[in-house]
Amino acid sequence: MASIGKPARSSQAAEAMRVTEVAEERRGIPAVFKPYRVTLALMARTEHTFCRICEALCGLEVDLEGDTVTEIRPDARHVATRGFACVKGLKQQRLYSSPDRLQHPLKRVGGRHERISWEQALSEIGGKVRALRDGSGPDSIAMYVGTAAGFGVLHPIFAQGFMNAVGSRNMYSSATQDCANKFAVARLMYGFPFTQPFPDVDRVRCLIVVGANPAVSKWSFLQVSNPIQRLRAIEARGGSVFFVDPRRTESTKVAGSHVFIRPNTDVFFYLAFLNELIRLGAVSEERIAQHTTGFDSVRRLCEPWTPERCGEVTRIPADVLRGMVKAYADADGAALYLSTGVNMGSHGSLAFWLQEVINLVSGNLDRRGGTLVGRGIVDFARFGKRTGVLLRSDRSRVGGFQAVNDGFPGGTLADEILTPGPGQVKSLFVTGGNPLITMANAGRLREAFEALELLVALDIQPSETASLAHYVLPCTSPLQRPDLPFVFPLLLGMQSRPYLQATKAVLPPSGEQRDEASIYLALARAAGLGIFGSKVAQLGLEALQAWHSRKRPDEQPSLPQELLLSLLLRVTGQGSFETLLAARHGRLRPDHQGNTFLGKRVVTDDGRVHLAPGQLLSQAQNLEAFFEHEKRDARRLKLITKRAVTTHNSWTHNLDDFVAGDRGTNYLYLHPEDAAHLSLKEGDLADVQTEVATVRVPVRLTLDLMPGTVALPHGWGHQHSGQSVARETRGVNVNLLAHDGPQRLEAVSGMAHLTGFNVDVRPAAQARRHTWSGS
Repeated sequence: MASIGKPARSSQAAEAMRVTEVAEERRGIPAVFKPYRVTLALMARTEHTFCRICEALCGLEVDLEGDTVTEIRPDARHVATRGFACVKGLKQQRLYSSPDRLQHPLKRVGGRHERISWEQALSEIGGKVRALRDGSGPDSIAMYVGTAAGFGVLHPIFAQGFMNAVGSRNMYSSATQDCANKFAVARLMYGFPFTQPFPDVDRVRCLIVVGANPAVSKWSFLQVSNPIQRLRAIEARGGSVFFVDPRRTESTKVAGSHVFIRPNTDVFFYLAFLNELIRLGAVSEERIAQHTTGFDSVRRLCEPWTPERCGEVTRIPADVLRGMVKAYADADGAALYLSTGVNMGSHGSLAFWLQEVINLVSGNLDRRGGTLVGRGIVDFARFGKRTGVLLRSDRSRVGGFQAVNDGFPGGTLADEILTPGPGQVKSLFVTGGNPLITMANAGRLREAFEALELLVALDIQPSETASLAHYVLPCTSPLQRPDLPFVFPLLLGMQSRPYLQATKAVLPPSGEQRDEASIYLALARAAGLGIFGSKVAQLGLEALQAWHSRKRPDEQPSLPQELLLSLLLRVTGQGSFETLLAARHGRLRPDHQGNTFLGKRVVTDDGRVHLAPGQLLSQAQNLEAFFEHEKRDARRLKLITKRAVTTHNSWTHNLDDFVAGDRGTNYLYLHPEDAAHLSLKEGDLADVQTEVATVRVPVRLTLDLMPGTVALPHGWGHQHSGQSVARETRGVNVNLLAHDGPQRLEAVSGMAHLTGFNVDVRPAAQARRHTWSGS
């Protein structure tokens, strides 16, 4: 049982008294009840909910006394997560209850933020949106949607609805930092970006994981609880697991075999793998002929790329690769799976494409024990194909990149702001994200943000991005809103164990916090626009909000979120929100089946999987040049990123527990051989340099890295933050080192190159040895 720092009874009573007194003042509680207020406030109860920090969505039990969370535990009876949760989920309320938590709208006046009313904030923002839209056109207004927005249902829908109202094409998201390659390739192969096959984790007999570390980061594009247990279970049933990675990760220390690979050479691993698979005759010609087009082109592409040749740059011995291919081919159900370590390289789209080709032609796609395409509560791919949702084909003003998931590359955002001309971005709304930490060339992006005429941040805490914003709007936390599982599990069934769950708000908002859906409805009204581009929708939703708020006159205006979620469930035949809420531990859905996708749910125009899209074949023509480049740079150090279990992107460093002692900074991890060559020792300060920037960071030595590889964890660099704990940390932002701009982005997906790039490392100039350590 993990405790959230349960206070002494006296402090609980004091807090409960304070909360109750505020509630009495708001609601006009008669004095006759006041002698009982502490008893009422301290009345203990347990609420069932689920975490929304990452894709695992772990079921939780939350103990409360009044409106104070006293403990969060894993829900041992949850139908899917079965008593698993990580330390971040179990301590999340301490993050949300930080003294730094945003409570009121803020306006930047000079160099500081001042509290203003919602009325003033909405009026001034709405007026500026109208002026920019009329004077510079709708595309002068842009939006960046962060990862935190994606783990709710209504937030991203209403954020997009506001941009539809504005009429702007300029949507940006965190996807172009870590996963847009998968969306771009899925659209080309399967006809829809959200068609994302996933390993059948509980039945697979051979799993090969490339550039992913589920033990720490959970899974991506698949909900899997307790990843360590699930990996061990594969071996327990006689299966095999391989981790292909430049670092011996936490995952490979609990299950499977580890294979080192030179960073950013993954595309050659996949070419060699397919080459060997074909040589073994381990492809299903019948399935290829029945369900695909273009395999002959792919076959010709991989012919020159033998395991021996590719090994020159991947440094995977040919016999080791052949052993993996044989294990994959011989298994009764196998899957290749990759994630951010590959996605964020220079050829993430080609690598993912080849992986999908291999899983299909080997007969493993659309079969139990291989890779599956889930079913959500609606056929979302068919819906998207019919309506055009997520299928925009327009191109960006800078660089001419085709929209992916109806958005443009974040790596061009600084150029879009700084480049004059029609369509220049002059205003930006940042919702649920912190691009000044997470995006490439963050130093240049800061300069661009400072040039904006209007920057609005919707957040729960004062992030680095919010510190520059003209207006900061306070939002509710996950524990303060009702919800359903987000789009991947809900609409696409991307779950290892399919289920549905509803949660009500566990805590009420405090101060003047509002949910994002209600904020965007209010912003559309203030700008004289109709949400979703519809005046009818605007008027209807405003009427619904007025009806809902009349019953809650002492609260901030809000949409009836449970009613909207219930409508979604009813329309898709899932019953009401209340009915689902009664299933406190979740409600199982039918298990995944094979043979439900190929020939049935592929939404390309001809109903076949396109194995050789022209855009990907065109990009593959550059592989020979890239191969020679890799051979020339064989002695250069390459930098990869890494994550700790206590961190999640950029926003969990504002809790003392997570940054105490030597956890108060990130480190440059070096193999001892490389450190000796560089004259660096444990604890020294090193300068890490690219053409873009230089950062200074303390050194740690580890044998877990492949020689020639250095690792620097991401998500740090909070010195400009308004978060009192985080800004005292000493970490540096690794994304300062990465290139942005249209010439440096991956052509198919528009992704920046954020891992596996060349760096120079040297002892810090005139720097003493780093000796800081905390107690």
